[in-house]
Amino acid sequence: MSGHSKWSTIKRKKGALDQKRGAIFSKLSKEIQTAAKAGGGNPDGNVRLRSAIQSAKSVSMPSDNIEKAIQRGIGQLPGVVYDEILYEGYGPGGVAILIECLTENKNRSASNIRHALDKNGGSLGASGCVAYMFDRKGVIIVDKSKYEEDKIFEEAINAGAEDIETQEDVYEIKTDAGDLTSVSDALQSQEIEVQSQQIAMIAQNLVTPPDKDSRSVMKLLETLEDDDDVQNVHSNFDPSEELLKELEAE
Repeated sequence: MSGHSKWSTIKRKKGALDQKRGAIFSKLSKEIQTAAKAGGGNPDGNVRLRSAIQSAKSVSMPSDNIEKAIQRGIGQLPGVVYDEILYEGYGPGGVAILIECLTENKNRSASNIRHALDKNGGSLGASGCVAYMFDRKGVIIVDKSKYEEDKIFEEAINAGAEDIETQEDVYEIKTDAGDLTSVSDALQSQEIEVQSQQIAMIAQNLVTPPDKDSRSVMKLLETLEDDDDVQNVHSNFDPSEELLKELEAE
């Protein structure tokens, strides 16, 4: 397993423990509302909405919350209009970072992002400065404890997946962005439960800074992810195996 995969696993575990459920629901509600506003309230014809609903269900978000977010998106209930903004920047050690925001206050978001970067040894960059280092891919997560590896690999490849990575507690299945829904549907038709599915920006090449810088990068990424306006943070960060062992022991 690569260091990048172990870091993803640690982040996922830490997030499950550290993030407040209310904050998670708030971010998911914004994504559902924005997806419904952009593509309509029927998830069968709106891939982004369908993925957002899948993610909401995976963390046991109440169906009533999901339905109200959809209604706000399509105008059946009053709701805030969110702007989608992509910030690009650098962290310590030259790590490239993409920050996806949904906000009703662009000035606040820009100020918060800049402050988080500056305080943690990073810097905000111009549009396009790091986006070219990432590919837009579909990512499907399946609980590893429920299925044999051979079954997942066979069904995922047959469904059109590009890559399958076995992590500590999940299978991470990557697809072409346009194939996310069809691969997910194919897996579920074979009675494989999809824990989550989303479009993500995957780094083409990874960067491993010195451990001191890596700890600063981790603090920066966590600070960004905790911001209410931030929906997703993507980076090409790949900590060393030695640091990962230390983190697992902490």
